[in-house]
Order: sequence, then structure tokens, then C-alpha cells
Amino acid sequence: MTRIGIVAERPGENRVSATPQTVAKILALGYEVVVETGAGAASTFPDHAYADAGAGVVSKEEAWAAAVVLKVAPPTDDEIALLADGATLLGLLSPALRPDLVAALSTRGITALALDAVPRISRAQSMDVLSSMANISGYRAVVEAAHEFGRFFTGQVTAAGKVPPAKVLVAGAGVAGLAAIGAASSLGAIVRATDPRPEVADQVRSIGGEYLEVVVPDEQKQVSSDGYAKATSEAYDRRAAEIYSEQAADVDIIITTALIPGRPAPRLITADDVAAMTPGSVIVDMAAAQGGNVAGSVAGERVVTENGVVILGYTDLAGRLPAQASQLYGTNLLNLLKLVTPAKDGVLTLDFDDVVQRSVTVVRDGATTWPPPPVTVSAAPAKPAVEATDAASTGRTPWLTPARRGALVVAGIAALFLVSAVAPAPLPQHLTVLTLSIVVGFYVIGKVTHALHTPLMSITNAISGIIVIGAMSQIVVPDLTVRVLAAIAVLLASINIFGGFAVTRRMLSMFQKGAQQ
Repeated sequence: MTRIGIVAERPGENRVSATPQTVAKILALGYEVVVETGAGAASTFPDHAYADAGAGVVSKEEAWAAAVVLKVAPPTDDEIALLADGATLLGLLSPALRPDLVAALSTRGITALALDAVPRISRAQSMDVLSSMANISGYRAVVEAAHEFGRFFTGQVTAAGKVPPAKVLVAGAGVAGLAAIGAASSLGAIVRATDPRPEVADQVRSIGGEYLEVVVPDEQKQVSSDGYAKATSEAYDRRAAEIYSEQAADVDIIITTALIPGRPAPRLITADDVAAMTPGSVIVDMAAAQGGNVAGSVAGERVVTENGVVILGYTDLAGRLPAQASQLYGTNLLNLLKLVTPAKDGVLTLDFDDVVQRSVTVVRDGATTWPPPPVTVSAAPAKPAVEATDAASTGRTPWLTPARRGALVVAGIAALFLVSAVAPAPLPQHLTVLTLSIVVGFYVIGKVTHALHTPLMSITNAISGIIVIGAMSQIVVPDLTVRVLAAIAVLLASINIFGGFAVTRRMLSMFQKGAQQ
């Protein structure tokens, strides 16, 4: 049985890598779990809670000596020295930004898994620590801004006068940005947001924000292939800078979240923009740790400018909600442990044929495995292939040309009229209704986005229910053909109904408390 050690974090890091709730589930995977004394104290998880969950409470040295060590913050050199030879370390390692740490871990046959290197693919969402922490950080950024801001967020009309709502600008509509937009909007503020990815516009509007599109003539809009924003063009940057300057002079609070993987944070708010803001305004630079989006921000510090603008460069926003952050982090880590413990026998087994396991493995048995091979992902709908109409460019002429398509439509209409003319009543009426239903259904349902397929299922289930009732009434008809067709209709409609309810129930269970940890 492999022993897993949950160690205490260094001062300033309030999160812990596992909670009593997740410890119980790690034990169910066949592992033995020990927790360093006081590891969960900053997150309000006392030692006796871990003991009640089945873990052993041990000293620092004994916890670090475990075969598998779970951690949050990157380890220091002194902490790496505490690891046993051949141990496995799981935590936030920032391998792209910390090559020195990767080199230090490549000693004594150590294996290191970086939770912040989980690829953004569908089946890895449950392990995506960056999204979990960004969600908390975005919410906390609004809380910190509200604490510094000297007025209400929401507008009010009182006997003492009218209070205008606060105006908030969120730069970047990723996970953190959307969380900030939702939190500020729920407090009653007027929220505006910018982002180079056009696909986030609907998401911004759906949670109460106004999307400020950066329009650049004759430039193709950026579509993200992996959920992250890419480097933008000079023309885009010039127009975006104008928008930021306009907004800085108008809004009360700015929250910046813009990051580009593998590069320093882009500078969005200049010193002139900060100077144009009114005294008492607040800026939260969530990218301060990577160089900052705001001129004058300092990582980890609160700065007040000469014109009275407060700039917050806090880098521990997620850690300021330690209990919640620890629970989400622990759940992400638990899901990764489930992946690398397929037999639930307490043996951690790495499979490099699995793209998730390969991506998170920074060092394996002392050999550096970073960076991993690129992962092909798509966060945006794939563009349909453009059919070549130029015979010279493709080498052949497409079979379904516009002329042939028109001829088929005309032939179909002619066939419908012919059948209607010779068929006995009421078959022509039924055939006409069926044809129109097919046409209308194709153009209506075919235009529904994938995100709305589940709500649409309730409508199709209702239609299928009508079909079942109608078909059941026809099963008693003496004509054998009618009875067979009615039975087939009942079968197919029932499959659609039960399948729709099964899928809907599974999706709804994802949002029920306790249904998914």
C-alpha cells in the first residue's frame, strides 16, 4: 500500500492540498494517507478532522518521507531535500516559468506532476486546477475592490438622494474574468468587458455584462483553439488602447485578468489611463505576478497613486478564500489520482499513452519530460470545410453543383404535387404537413447551437410523447401495415423520450449539491 503525505504549506499560503472530505476518497483508492500536523489549520481544517476521516497525523519529516507527496505551492530547495528518493510529487509547479525548479526536481529519481499543466480538453476539466482557482480569484477580486471602493456597487434612490451604480470594466473574459463579471453584476454594478475572442461575447452578456468589441477593419477575428487568448495584432492593440483610455476616464473599478501562456502579461492600462481615473477608483491587477496588466502595479502589494487611485496587485486571491479553494483544489487533485490509479489498488501508475498524464508529468524517475508534445484541442466550433468550386483548383467538378441542387428541389416539389394529385384523401394533407415539418424542423433545429441542445430536448420529448399517443391509437387498426408502422413509431419515439430524460438527468446532476465532488 502506497503512502500519501499531505504536507503543510509555507507561511502566506493558506490552502492545503487535501481536505478531510477528499482524504476519505483517497483512502477509497487504496492509499494510506498521513497529514502533517497543522497542515489544514489555515484552511480551518483541524487535525482531528483528518484523523476522523481515517488519515494519520504525523510530523513534518514523516509526511515528507511518504512515497507520494501532495502539495499546493511549488516546493523550495529545502523542501525538495526532504523528499524520499524515488518519491512522486504532485502540486502547482509552473514548469514553463520555473525551469530552475524542473532541474532541481530531476534528482534522486523523483517524479513530479504539475497540476497547472493539465491540458484544456473535455475529459480533463475535472482536474483543471487553473480554472478552479481562477474562478475563485475572479470572485475575490471583486470582493477586494468592493472593500477598497468607498461607495455602493448598486444604484439606489433614497430619501437622502440618488446613488448612481458603480461602473466596472473587466479586461479579459476567461474563467477569472467571467467570475468577476458575474460577481460585480450580482452586486448591482454596470459591468463592461473586453476580450479578443469573439466567442465569449454571449457568455459576457448572459451574466449581466456588456461586451465591448474591439473592431479593427479588414482584420480577421481571433478564435481561440484552446480556450486561451493569443497575442493580438498591432492594429488591434491600438484600437484596444483607445477603448481602455476611454473607459478608464469613465469607470470606477477596473479588473484585469489578461494572460498569454508562456509570455509576460500584456500591458493594458497605461500610466496616463490611471491618471485619468477619478480619486477613489480601484484597479485590481490579477496578472501582477506575471508582470502586470497595469502600469504601477506591484506584485503582492497595495499601491495608492498620486491622484488617489488604489492599485491592488495581490497574488494570493484564491488563497484568501482558503476553505473553498482547498476543497476545489483537493477535488481536482483527487480526480488526477483516480486517473493514475485505475485499479484502485493504492498503486500510482503513469501511462504516457494518455495525453493528460503525459502533459502533467514534468519529471519521471529523474528524467525531465517537460515540455510535453502539443495537444490538439478546440475550444471553439470547428469551421466547416470550404467546398472548392473552382475545378482548376480541385482537379474535379463537385457533383452537387448549384444547378443540380436547384433541379433536385424542383423535382421534389413536382413529385409532391404529383402524389397529392393522385393519392386518395386525406393522404395529400398528411404528406404536405410532413413535408413542411421536415423543412421547418431542418431550418429551426439545425440552427440551434450545441449549448442549447439539452433545453431543446424537452420540446422534442413533448413532440415524441404526442407521437407515442397517436401511434398507440393506431395499433388497434385492423390493417397489418398500419399496426407495424404504429409499433415502429412507438418504439422510436420512446427511445427518444427515455434517452432525452437520461441525458438531461445526467447533466442536471452535475449542478446538484453532493452529486459530483
